[in-house]
Amino acid sequence: MHYNFDEIINREKTGSVKYDLRERIFGDEKVLPLWVADMDFRTPDFIMGALQKRLEHEILGYTLVPPSFYQSVADWNKRRHNWMIKSEWISFSPGVVPALNLLVMAFTQPGDGIIIQPPVYFPFFTAVENHGRRLIANPLRYEQGRYEMDFRDLESKIDKGTRMLILCSPHNPTGNVWSPEVLRRIGEICIRNKMLLVSDEIHSDLVFTGFRHTPAASISEDIAGITITCMSPSKTFNLAGLSTAYLIIPDAGLRKKYETLLDHVHVGSGNIFGFIAAEAAYGKGEEWLKQLMAYLEGNLMFLRDFLAKHLPMIGVVSPEATYLTWLDCSKLGMSPGSLRSFMIQEAGLGLNDGPQFGKEGEGFQRINIACPRRILYEALVKMHTAVKNYFAK
Repeated sequence: MHYNFDEIINREKTGSVKYDLRERIFGDEKVLPLWVADMDFRTPDFIMGALQKRLEHEILGYTLVPPSFYQSVADWNKRRHNWMIKSEWISFSPGVVPALNLLVMAFTQPGDGIIIQPPVYFPFFTAVENHGRRLIANPLRYEQGRYEMDFRDLESKIDKGTRMLILCSPHNPTGNVWSPEVLRRIGEICIRNKMLLVSDEIHSDLVFTGFRHTPAASISEDIAGITITCMSPSKTFNLAGLSTAYLIIPDAGLRKKYETLLDHVHVGSGNIFGFIAAEAAYGKGEEWLKQLMAYLEGNLMFLRDFLAKHLPMIGVVSPEATYLTWLDCSKLGMSPGSLRSFMIQEAGLGLNDGPQFGKEGEGFQRINIACPRRILYEALVKMHTAVKNYFAK
């Protein structure tokens, strides 16, 4: 079956965060929104069909997490990532961001140090700071248009009160796919310093040609023993509104501690439709995902080519994964506040502002390319016109 990713679907007034919060976030409800990390593509038909079938049973009472959900997760990870996991390692979460917060509460105490690696997805910051933990920044190094881990800085910042490292893999917003060698080194540092490794791998299925995602916990049994992996079908299959994610926790003691907190705050029962959608996605989604990634690669190539031809002063940090692309706008010579205002008021675009991801994001903007190509073209033309007018003044 051929899937049509060029179809433009009106999402306004559907309760869409991306579209219906434009006035609140950008001060202008007319900006073209390319910010929130969901896709403007139709949720796959095989998922919608499974949901419609469940609606034929007209009772939506309390539900259990079905064993078939756990099995679908194990089967998917075996096929996609060559990772053999056991069903009993899997725990539910209503989302990866809630999971990060729950894990901080379950495994650290106020004042404990938690390492993150900016520029990084901004809920990492609040997951640490909102619970009174000590944020330790280990910034990635930006060299010749690519980001790398700074291991020397990492090891210098670990102290006796450091309890956790939150890894973004693949990395958001830079698009890095971390190699097995990098992941092994991270894991060994955590083992040596008695730190828990929390690995956010929600973008693990969205990897471009020539790259391969490696789950951190698959590197070795020792690393698996100190690692909690956070995953979800939500990014891959456009299911974020169903609030269904899962953690893979091989160590029984860590798993019990997490599930005890999950039970205490009463968020572990899940969502009937989330489980059904996940099973359908993982059971029937291979061909759809193949076509999605081909379309996203086309969008990425289109973005690169357009900027190289018309806006060479804006650089693309070429992503190895994710549909989120990090744009280096530093050559425009604008202050962080001016750059944000320029993109909104002059270009008419709703992008993610770089400093949201840490001070290392100054001079950058994050653009979501998971949209019909015609929308991406419209956004780039707006950007080009605004920059042209800016330098003509």
